[in-house]
Amino acid sequence: MPTDATRKSIFTAKPASPSRLADGVSDAIAAALVDGRIAPGEALPTEGEIAREFGVSKPIAREALRQLTSAGLVFTQQGKVARAKALSGEPMERIYAYAVRSSLKRLQEANEMRRVIETGIARLAAERRDPEGIETMRRALADMQNGLGKPRDFTEADILFHLGLAMATGNAMIRIQMEGLRSVQREVSELFSRRSNRSEADWRATIERHGNILKAIAAGDADLADKRIREHFDAADIASFEVVDKLGGSEP
Repeated sequence: MPTDATRKSIFTAKPASPSRLADGVSDAIAAALVDGRIAPGEALPTEGEIAREFGVSKPIAREALRQLTSAGLVFTQQGKVARAKALSGEPMERIYAYAVRSSLKRLQEANEMRRVIETGIARLAAERRDPEGIETMRRALADMQNGLGKPRDFTEADILFHLGLAMATGNAMIRIQMEGLRSVQREVSELFSRRSNRSEADWRATIERHGNILKAIAAGDADLADKRIREHFDAADIASFEVVDKLGGSEP
């Protein structure tokens, strides 16, 4: 990236409050990252360049970059300039992972959150039917068939299916949210897979429910997609009660 004084600014906002300089600098850089003015993998200006452009000290510029790194928007290496990262749900995924592992109650709450979120997603997916999302769901359904009786493979295919569901909306923010929920999906799926009484019929019923969701979305039937996703979560709720009962109930 050019370093001379004539370099065109890529930042459109400047920090307004001297008491929150680092926040203002990080907000301005984040806006450039989210808007695509800095592409994934592209080098950010150096600490010195950032300091000069915003009229702040190098420590302030360094703190702004630290905030962006913590948020998962940039990555840094010792002695090298910071680089932009593609937007993803990775930071949320880590937070949710900590939460759902803390107690069964948190896990149940997270699954309840998924029901609320994914019902709306399924309706929008049926209305928009983004081809990449539909194809991802189809591929995931085939992977689920191939992963029958293999908990790890089946779980990853299940996660991919729900990511495809989000992608079918054509909404990047919804995709990011679903990426953030992967840790919740993984924990729920792994708990269910530990059920000693889970039969092949249970696995196949899960595949059938996912197939019904895909059919409704591919047909563009938002009402049916809503119904199918609710049926899927109803079945998941029944299974979750069985898991909780076997593990001795939820924790406060």
